[in-house]
This record gives sequence, structure tokens and C-alpha cells, in this order.
Amino acid sequence: MDRKSARKAMIDSQLRTSGVNEEFALARMMAVPREDFLPVEKAGLAYIDRSIALGEGAHLAAPLFYGKLLIEAVPDASDRVLIVSGGTDYLKALVEPMVGEVTSITAREVVEGSIPGGDYTLVFIDGAVERLPDALGEAVADGGRIVGGLLLRGVTRLASGRKIAGQIALEPVEDIGIPVLHAFDRPKSWSFS
Repeated sequence: MDRKSARKAMIDSQLRTSGVNEEFALARMMAVPREDFLPVEKAGLAYIDRSIALGEGAHLAAPLFYGKLLIEAVPDASDRVLIVSGGTDYLKALVEPMVGEVTSITAREVVEGSIPGGDYTLVFIDGAVERLPDALGEAVADGGRIVGGLLLRGVTRLASGRKIAGQIALEPVEDIGIPVLHAFDRPKSWSFS
């Protein structure tokens, strides 16, 4: 199967059948070849309906996660976007033509507080997190949106939120398989159950 046919099959059998039917999201998913963001030895896995581990905590999440992420965020040309990368620039390639500006950083950079600029109107997290570091919340403009994965009691969920009066709360949208960004794990503690 050629690359274009594989992308079309991904759209028809994975995205449309799971409720991703918004044309802007489907057009971006069709336009960006997933295999371009994988090592040669894993390129044949580009269109499977699972995340692809790339080593050292990096991943390319399943197509469904990216489709749902796009339709939850609804990015537009006025958005100033920050992407917390899962280890590839695939999400950046999906989003860049739709928005005014895109900055992509690693989870490690977020944890270290090395977030360039601020006042982002839209933040994408390319993975599931247990907690949002304060530095990430501070980088979001008031009224700005944040969309990504949330890890709650061992289950990953697509989640979104908005910064209002300096506060952000991520609310679960739906359960979906998402690779976990362990840089955002809560510190382990001991307690009576």
C-alpha cells in the first residue's frame, strides 16, 4: 500500500469510525505523513491504531489521539501555540499551518522551567500527564486553552481546560489510549489507604 492510500485508510477506518469527522482535522491528518516522524525501521508501523514507542520516553501517539486533540482544540489563525512534545514534531506539523505561531518544547524543558515566551493562547500536550507544572500554567494567557492527555487513577483520558483568573483545571473529555509523559508524574508518597 502506498503512503497516501495508508493515510486514507487510517482516516476511514480509525478516525471517521471513532467520531473524528471535522474536515479541518481530517485534511491535516491526510496532509502529514506519519512515517516522516519515525525511524526507518519503524516506518512500516506509521498507520497502526496504537502508539509507537521510540525509546527514552519518546513516542508517536495513535492517530486517534491526534484527531481527537485537534477537534477538541479547534486551533485557528489567531492562536499563539505551545506544544509540549512527545518526542516527535508530528503534532507541530499538523498544527503549524492552522495557527499564527508555534513553539515546541520537550517535557524536560517544562519541568526545568525553560518555557520560552508566554501568553500562549493554546497549549497542546502530546501525551498524558498526572499533573500540570506551575511553569506550564504560567505560560498560558488568561482565557487560553490547554488540551492534552490526563492520567487519572491509571487511566488516560483526553482532557481540556481554560485559564480563568489565573487558574487552570483540566477536565476529562473521554477515555482514550495515550502515552504517558512521565516527566509530569506526581512525586511518589506513602499514605494509609
